[in-house]
Amino acid sequence: MGPPAWPSPVSSTAHTDSDFMTERNGSFFHLHLVSDSTGETLITVARAATAQYDSVSAIEHVYPLVRTQKQLERVLVEIEESPGIVLYTLLEGPLTVRLEAKCQEFGVPCMSILGPVLRLLQSYLGAESNPRVGAQHELNAEYFRRIDALNFTMLHDDGQNTDEFEDADVVLLGISRTSKTPTSIYLANRGVKTGNYPLVPGVPLPSHLERLQKPLVVGLFASPERIVQIRQNRLLGLRADRTDDSYIDRHAVAEEIAFSRKLFVRNNWPIIDVTRRSIEETAAAVLALLAERRRHPEQTS
Repeated sequence: MGPPAWPSPVSSTAHTDSDFMTERNGSFFHLHLVSDSTGETLITVARAATAQYDSVSAIEHVYPLVRTQKQLERVLVEIEESPGIVLYTLLEGPLTVRLEAKCQEFGVPCMSILGPVLRLLQSYLGAESNPRVGAQHELNAEYFRRIDALNFTMLHDDGQNTDEFEDADVVLLGISRTSKTPTSIYLANRGVKTGNYPLVPGVPLPSHLERLQKPLVVGLFASPERIVQIRQNRLLGLRADRTDDSYIDRHAVAEEIAFSRKLFVRNNWPIIDVTRRSIEETAAAVLALLAERRRHPEQTS
């Protein structure tokens, strides 16, 4: 397989100090992310850091699978063309040396994301690391556990195959637009088999779902205003004309939420308010509940 198909590099041109300062002190800056693997770790860390700055935006240049000097040279051309911050996760010594030397020559900051962590581990463990590119993506038991969880979750989405919910690790319940499906998929990517079921007022919950023993059952809800907003946006996206429908009527939605919360309380299921939570934050809350349940299995009813 050839090198990744990044934009073709163009002839390098000189950048003056004033050009660099205008970009850096303006409303944007260039952020170069160089990885010898998929770049997922690097992107996550970079976005978590840049999200702390409201007045400036990062223009991301992502270069995954950089494993040869030829591939690195193409990256260096683009860094010189659009100078900015360079963050990298490269484990091959020659590549690291070349990247850092050229960044110093260009006058741009350059830092390894993994370097400080590896040095800390080495200091604490008293052992040298054994660099392996993409080690976290090996086809090991953990990888196949995640694939199995994804398969299960897709087959048990939106109330499908509820008779198999007892085999799940987590079951999410909630009315329409409480982020059940995306949260389920996120959990599955963490190796958690997840089923979800939509609650509809007037439609009884299948009795066997109230008797689930193995999975952690979690109720999701949001404020009426938030649910109405999401549903209206969805209808706009679908170009559906349901303006008089109870689907987006605030009072009707409030009754749906009240109905769902009474069900959660009656069954003593933990409840998560997703009104202001991202999918990642909701999933983190579910994982915390699951970890607590596994630490104290004797409390499982």
